[in-house]
Amino acid sequence: MLNKMKLWKAFNKEGFNKNEFLNEQFNDSQIPHHVAIIMDGNGRWAKQRHLPRIAGHHEGMKVVRKIATLASRLGVKVLTLYAFSTENWKRPKHEVEYLMKLPEEFLGSFLPELQAHNIRVEMMGHKEQIPSYTQRAISKAMEETKDNDGLVLNFALNYGSRDEIMWAVRNIVKDAKNGIINEDDVTENVFSQYLMTKDYKDPDLMIRTSGELRLSNFMLWQLAYTEFIFTDVLWPDFSEEDFLNALKEYQNRSRRFGGLKSEEQNE
Repeated sequence: MLNKMKLWKAFNKEGFNKNEFLNEQFNDSQIPHHVAIIMDGNGRWAKQRHLPRIAGHHEGMKVVRKIATLASRLGVKVLTLYAFSTENWKRPKHEVEYLMKLPEEFLGSFLPELQAHNIRVEMMGHKEQIPSYTQRAISKAMEETKDNDGLVLNFALNYGSRDEIMWAVRNIVKDAKNGIINEDDVTENVFSQYLMTKDYKDPDLMIRTSGELRLSNFMLWQLAYTEFIFTDVLWPDFSEEDFLNALKEYQNRSRRFGGLKSEEQNE
């Protein structure tokens, strides 16, 4: 892997040309179409600095801004961020309340920059269970960016993969009973159309920060053939350099989707 600072300096050199940079630093400009990130480590970051956990969440919000902007500049089409899981309601009330207020603060201050970068805001998860002020902030951002055709910044908010799968199964059963579909026609592709990610390709790359090596109920169906990168870096410390190096590592992987490379087929 290239030295972190060397890669970052190449990206930020004067007169930056995206296509030139990709051709020089990456293999055939193979930027992943869809990147998913489990943003973990906010609480530990705060604890290390003897700060309240909410300070880590606030710092992590700043990183979302940097990584979304960078992903957009690089040509990533979809960036899905695991912002709040269905299990996170178990956290202390004051922390949950703060997390629910973050979208309003983040989207309120970041919206002009989102527009400038042609970024479209989307959300997957159950809106009806989150506070009205959170819903309003997200709906406003989605409405004002709906015509943007660049990066989709997709927040997984009040989202859990098992819940999503059960929700899909119930809707398939309902449609089968109503004669909308035939149960014999339910394929993997059809099932995928009942998921909250039906408008997106499955992630090519999943990054999890903070050193944890688990999926935590995140996109269990969609990540079947995704490349995983786990890093010990806590989310508030996750930098543009870290993101670029993750993409570099991704491009050094061999994605076979259960098959073999052409040279291996002849062995």
